[in-house]
Amino acid sequence: MRVLCVAEKPSIAKAVAGHLSGGQVQSQNTPEKYIKNYVFDYDFGHPWGRCHVTMTSVLGHITSAVFPAEYKKWENPPPERLFDAPVNIIISEDKTKVADNIEKQARYANALCIWTDCDREGEHIGYEICEAARKGNRTLDIKRAKFSNIERAHILNAAQNLIDLDHKQVNAVSSRIELDLRIGYAFTRFLTTNLRTLGGPFKDLVLSYGSCQFPTLGFVVDRYFRVRNFKPEAFWSIKVVHKRDGMDVSFGWSRNRLFDRASTIVLYERCLTAKTAKVTKVQEKPTKKLKPLPLTTVELQKMATRFLHMTGQQAMEAAESLYNKGFISYPRTETDRFDSGMNLRALVQKQTPSNTWGEFAQNLVNGGFQQPRQGRNDDKAHPPIHPITYAAPTVLGDREKKVYEFVVRRFLACCSEDAKGAATDVDILYGEESFHAHGVVVLERNYLDVYVYDKWTGTGQLPKFTVGEVFEPTEALMTDGKTAPPNYLTEADLIALMDANGIGTDATMAEHIQKIQDREYVCAISRTTRAADGEGEDEDAPAARGGRGSRGGRGGRGRGGGSTASGRGGVKEFIPTKLGVALIEGFDRMDFDTSLGKPFLRKEMELKMKAICEGRTTKEAVLNESIQQYRQVYLQSQEKLNILKAACRQYVLQQNGG
Repeated sequence: MRVLCVAEKPSIAKAVAGHLSGGQVQSQNTPEKYIKNYVFDYDFGHPWGRCHVTMTSVLGHITSAVFPAEYKKWENPPPERLFDAPVNIIISEDKTKVADNIEKQARYANALCIWTDCDREGEHIGYEICEAARKGNRTLDIKRAKFSNIERAHILNAAQNLIDLDHKQVNAVSSRIELDLRIGYAFTRFLTTNLRTLGGPFKDLVLSYGSCQFPTLGFVVDRYFRVRNFKPEAFWSIKVVHKRDGMDVSFGWSRNRLFDRASTIVLYERCLTAKTAKVTKVQEKPTKKLKPLPLTTVELQKMATRFLHMTGQQAMEAAESLYNKGFISYPRTETDRFDSGMNLRALVQKQTPSNTWGEFAQNLVNGGFQQPRQGRNDDKAHPPIHPITYAAPTVLGDREKKVYEFVVRRFLACCSEDAKGAATDVDILYGEESFHAHGVVVLERNYLDVYVYDKWTGTGQLPKFTVGEVFEPTEALMTDGKTAPPNYLTEADLIALMDANGIGTDATMAEHIQKIQDREYVCAISRTTRAADGEGEDEDAPAARGGRGSRGGRGGRGRGGGSTASGRGGVKEFIPTKLGVALIEGFDRMDFDTSLGKPFLRKEMELKMKAICEGRTTKEAVLNESIQQYRQVYLQSQEKLNILKAACRQYVLQQNGG
């Protein structure tokens, strides 16, 4: 029997072929220079038995959804026709050699085994492979391998336990692809053709719309206005300090602060009149700082922007490379709990050769191992991100090294004990006002010794106080201050908002964030630079271009590589450009429930994709419903186009002297 195996990428094909063949493999070139065919024998067991295998790969998706040629003109037909125009699925122009190789190899095969990534997108790519193979052979027996890393034992187990392709996931992705095509093209043409009539910088501008990018931009604009429109309020508070045993103990006011100075003065004077304070409560108890949950994709991206000096997209690219090389598990997962059947101790053992964390890993092996905490999320497809084997620093690139170290440290921390300490709380009554002091002493650092991204220094030990004792405070102060505005959004903040509102998937959030920078709807500015320059304090704060060729503001155009990372310039914050503000404000001022700048429509679409996967609805029903929703929004937007144009005049043309 002859079996054709197809992986999602060349590196996976090479690794799987090596494992299945036991190293006894022949390599053949193909017309596509990045892809090889690997030929070997392998016994799949029931029902295929011993087979002659050809293993090859694709390079991601091999098909594209496109409109027929007559719908590709900007001016005609009108954009609303795209909501019901025919959609053709074709082999992408740059993937014809890849598809031809699969079709040719299928002619000699009896069966097809899909080795794409085990997620929705991988399932759809698997379906594309099936369709290409069927052109060469309509009678193929088709199965897929389910795997989450390319460790040898894991691959062999997947090959012996083949499953069927999940067509519900295929349909979910097909729906998303078609909706993104229709919605993206319709609204991009609507924006571009209608706003060009404003002239000036809009004359030659292509205004691209995406159903994930606009809500993402909406979060940035919303925060920008919250910062810009913030009005500080004065407040007052009372602070009590008492010196005992050489320590200054600060007691915080239970009211925290008041926004009325006169009332605070009255309460403060009552405290001074009382002269003495009475201890009403002393509590000493063990406390702990919980070790982190197992690692998800969203958490990896957030932590990378905070601690690894890279963007979420850069972190995902490095993680994908580490996965392809067999060093970590599949990096696209929503799961934050390990299956009870996984041998985590064996994975810890593999980290003992490290000069950096090997001793810590050995201590876990010698008896310190603890089961990880169980999170609430399980996507039923992949375990949390974790190391598969030890990788010496010399075999990794700079970004790979940082991401790998983080993944390992996080995993070892998960398998450690919580940090332990002792907490003391003291409550006092000073006059009629209550005050509180809190002290913590760290007794056992445990997971903190390996997980350097968490800090727990404690607040120091409090001196001895006894319930009922009376003392005269060393000092009582009335303090004042002003409320501060929120910060602009960082990439970690933005990812958290997208995750909470269902915008994109854990694997695509970083791409959407990069797109709103590439489209120059936002730019990323160092927090320290902005503070020093006063950026964001006046009406012209959005550093923006008027047209395609002009520059951004102090923060540059926010393009490419490290634009949003925490690098030498400090934490990067997103500031919308004038164009970004105009687009979101224009749609929001139209004042209908389903504004394109809000997350509701896209969140609903993502929930529908999930419903398809779970068999609660169908592809056809979702397409019909979602197309109708967006068509309605399109018609409403068309009726209120003058509002969008007014916003563009206000924020872009007037401020550019137009």
